[in-house]
Amino acid sequence: MAAVWPGSPTPLGARFRTGPDGVAGTNFALWAGGAEAVELCLFDEAGTETRLPLTELTHEIWHGFVPGVLPGRRYGFRVHGRWDPWTGARWNPAKLLLDPYARAVDGDFGVSGRAPQIYGHVRDWPEQHVADTVRDDRDSAPYVPKGVVVHDDAPGDEWADDRRPKTPWADSVIYELHVRGFTRLHPDIPEELRGTYAGLAHPAAIDHLVRLGVTAVELLPVHQFAHEDHLLRRGLRNYWGYNSIGYFAPHAAYSASGTAGQQVGEFKRMVRALHAAGIEVILDVVYNHTAEAGELGPTLSLKGIDNRGYYRLQPDARRYADYTGCGNTLHVVQPQVLRLITDSLRYWVTEMGVDGFRFDLAAALARSMHDVDMLSPFLAVIAQDPVLRRVKLIAEPWDVGSGGYQVGAFPPLWTEWNDRYRDAVRDFWRGALPDVRDLGYRLSGSSDLYAWGGRRPYASVNFLTAHDGFTLRDLVSYEHKHNGANGEGNRDGTHDNRAWNCGAEGETDDPAINALRRRQLRGLLSTLLLSTGVPMLVAGDEMGRTQGGNNNAYCQDNEVSWLDWSLRDEPGPAGLLALASRLLALRAAHPVLRRKAFFSGRSQTPDGLRDLAWFTPHGTEMTEGDWYAPASTVAFYLSGRDIPGRDARGAPVADDSFLVVLHAGAGPLDFRLPGPPWGGAYEVVVDTSLEDQTSAPGTVYRGGGRVTVPERSVLLLKVLAADADAADGGKNSVGSVSGEP
Repeated sequence: MAAVWPGSPTPLGARFRTGPDGVAGTNFALWAGGAEAVELCLFDEAGTETRLPLTELTHEIWHGFVPGVLPGRRYGFRVHGRWDPWTGARWNPAKLLLDPYARAVDGDFGVSGRAPQIYGHVRDWPEQHVADTVRDDRDSAPYVPKGVVVHDDAPGDEWADDRRPKTPWADSVIYELHVRGFTRLHPDIPEELRGTYAGLAHPAAIDHLVRLGVTAVELLPVHQFAHEDHLLRRGLRNYWGYNSIGYFAPHAAYSASGTAGQQVGEFKRMVRALHAAGIEVILDVVYNHTAEAGELGPTLSLKGIDNRGYYRLQPDARRYADYTGCGNTLHVVQPQVLRLITDSLRYWVTEMGVDGFRFDLAAALARSMHDVDMLSPFLAVIAQDPVLRRVKLIAEPWDVGSGGYQVGAFPPLWTEWNDRYRDAVRDFWRGALPDVRDLGYRLSGSSDLYAWGGRRPYASVNFLTAHDGFTLRDLVSYEHKHNGANGEGNRDGTHDNRAWNCGAEGETDDPAINALRRRQLRGLLSTLLLSTGVPMLVAGDEMGRTQGGNNNAYCQDNEVSWLDWSLRDEPGPAGLLALASRLLALRAAHPVLRRKAFFSGRSQTPDGLRDLAWFTPHGTEMTEGDWYAPASTVAFYLSGRDIPGRDARGAPVADDSFLVVLHAGAGPLDFRLPGPPWGGAYEVVVDTSLEDQTSAPGTVYRGGGRVTVPERSVLLLKVLAADADAADGGKNSVGSVSGEP
């Protein structure tokens, strides 16, 4: 048996280092409050297990240094204690447990079905009402993955040449993607790299992101996760990854280079490659629950280390408080749980190079004892942490518990997914808005939600689609979900899609319907990218990706979810992609389209020009009554003369002014352009009624004149001159001026 030296209680996890007398080995440390004993279990290449008792105990941390244990060695823990589920005690030394701080994981929690041995209780106990209370003493080690000792300073993993983009929030454009799904079918990525971190780092993948013009990728969960038993029994897998079990380990299945620790270096190289292209990396993280589910779930890690210390339990202690809909909720009020989460976050920032996080069901993390509390320990710790308060923090501002919907309530430093933006814009384009009051707030940055406590328009992450729900193409092709392939009788997924199929459910050969759908896609996409706030695109929406009407494809690790790159060569999707690229280039070039402060709506110039004004189709400013009336057209004027703030040299920021016309009506619209002082002439920069979006139309109209806005389209017009005389004088340089008063 190998010697175990006392070692150190910090840091937690397995850390390879040089110990006393220059001896190389690994220090192991595990917090296990209430446990009676802890065994370190080492595995050789043949899978032979060696158990070493950790006898040193400091502040509930069991620790020891084992000489000769080198990077690549697999390990786990067995924790001894009482078995009394009635009081929440679920210790079972027959179950090999994954180190919560493991930095790499080798193996999987079942890919063809879970073995019953991985459950702490007897699953097939005849009396089902007490099934979770009867302990299963069968060894789980052959059926579960192991942690891997990692070299923190492995050659080739240095960060000396890395330069974080540090894109300001106001300039950010987020692109939500799945590491596997984005690269799995890419024809220009070598087959052996598709579906991996190395595949996302490949120049072919990065080239698409750069050409599109996004500034950050938001990766669906890349923490080590497990597949649910009910999926495995149906021959499916968890594709999205919202079932975490290892908060420090990159998911091993996305590694092209191996799973004996090599996945760590591969992930770092991916981050460096994206940074070199000016693209930030944001991780979608799931700290609200784990893959161990409820009392009938498996015993994989935390449940067997200290069930009562890690999870929120109901008053009877046998069952779990579930604010997530996934069976359990981490007890973030507990110091050791808060430490686990913040240690994990700091690790991904400082050692893995990431630039921010999107927190799944963030309201569950903000709960104190029961209620959501914006002064909760989790939010307080984040606010004062010198590392975490400087990275991008995005909340999914809700959970499934009582009082869990918290859009607009998170404190400064945080941005939020704004589902009210999603709903208002979807309803407008499908003709379902009773009036346009809410839409006005959403298009202009949602000041009603975020203009408090120093928050800015970029607190609103605007989105029309996300991984959860219809794709953009499906939003205009389906009105009802089609989730039969998930094996749940089409009961899963939301019923509230706020979608319009344009006259036929699903794919059709009708050219008129398909033309209308393409026009709707261009209108929706343009609205998103011209709104104030931070836009978020979902990978493939810029090319019209479809999931066949599946609005909950969490278990579809196949062509349903993977990005179809052949769409780039089809005329319709290619036009949509060209439009997205043009709009993002315009957004990057014009600060008036990415404001850092909310609009005042007041005049600050002698001619009465305001920073934001709203117009009716008659060319008159909207009145109070107009906001309460149904409308299929909304037009707003963005003044480039009154942009708050200064540039890096302290000079005032000035820009062009623009008029945006959103017309969701079924017929063409005769629109009168606002005259001086708003504009003497306007040039059409974007017209979404056109199939070809590779360049600007360039047509110029006189202020006060009329322009025909085609049905279901968006016009973006740049103000060329403040008065008509200047417009006339500029005819030869800008083209013919059209439109009569």
